[in-house]
Amino acid sequence: MPDPIYLDHNATTPIAPEVIDAMLPWLREQHGNPSSSHVFGRRAAQAVAAARAQVANLIGAQPAEIVFTGCATEANNLALCGVAQAVPAQRRHLVISAVEHPAVTAPAMYLRSEGWDVTVLPVDAFGRVSIEDVARALRPDTALVSVMHANNEVGTLQPVAGIAALTRPRGILLHTDAAQSAGKLPVDVDGLGVDLLTLAGHKFNAPKGIGALYVRAGTPIRAILHGADQEHGLRPGTENVALIVALGAAAALASGSLPELTAQLQALRDSLHAQLEAGVPGLLLNGHPQQRLPNTLHVSFPGVSGRALLADAADTVAASVGSACHSEHDAVSGVLAAMGIDAARASGAVRLSVGRTTQLDDIDCAAAALIAAWSRLARP
Repeated sequence: MPDPIYLDHNATTPIAPEVIDAMLPWLREQHGNPSSSHVFGRRAAQAVAAARAQVANLIGAQPAEIVFTGCATEANNLALCGVAQAVPAQRRHLVISAVEHPAVTAPAMYLRSEGWDVTVLPVDAFGRVSIEDVARALRPDTALVSVMHANNEVGTLQPVAGIAALTRPRGILLHTDAAQSAGKLPVDVDGLGVDLLTLAGHKFNAPKGIGALYVRAGTPIRAILHGADQEHGLRPGTENVALIVALGAAAALASGSLPELTAQLQALRDSLHAQLEAGVPGLLLNGHPQQRLPNTLHVSFPGVSGRALLADAADTVAASVGSACHSEHDAVSGVLAAMGIDAARASGAVRLSVGRTTQLDDIDCAAAALIAAWSRLARP
């Protein structure tokens, strides 16, 4: 049987052929350590520097502001815990949102266990934080605000630039997890006004196991790992040259195709939504109708379990009921609970996410399969 249609690009994306081609020489022939002074080391160091410039270009940063990490989780931990170690002792207040990825909530809760005061901002029915709530949460001892750019489940975009307008005049640092947005829509660190920003390579057609943290020049931050002085002293350990080159190639690919790719993804997403709405009376959209990722469609199918629906359509469609980083269970996800979505609606929720390789024929076939599965399961 052929593989099912892949509609789980928010979980991970296929590695682009251009990225594989860029990476292979650093797996096959080039083996130098970037810290070595001989020709092999210099070649590796030059490749890392070129990739750093490519990643910086994707988000409007300077190359020296990019720190390569093993993943977005590591980057988020470095952002929160690294800043916590560097700010004055009298500033030990952190603000996050109720819909953050566990890679932010877990280090935030760790800091709470270490004596930090952590404020968790509520979200509205669309999954967005309120600028007014942010303003009320800020205090003289607030050191850092961390609010994601785009939610990994429902796709809702947060008003990061509006938050920056509040934090920057007060000297409060702002971090955003842009793992889901970078490579899908334009992301600019100055436009957003952030001091720190997280990237995940496998969310935009690079391999798993490589990420990056943007650290604005002058931002107080310390390493959370201890070793040598690679990555400006913030991420010790010999660089994974092949994966860093791959991340750079993926960033260059994304930079060269935006905003056309954004429009392509949105057209595919909207076609899928329109077909499902026509075939499933009572289908409900979760997340903001406009301010969301161009590739993400999170909907609730009435009268059925989302997990059962995807199991029924599994031969044709590969998708998920929520974040791939959460365990397999039927409890209401933390994101949907924070949005005030009831158990019945949450039970029927499915996340459908398209990507660079998705075709219009895939959308038509997937929509038909999901409608047919719902029709079978929803029979009285």
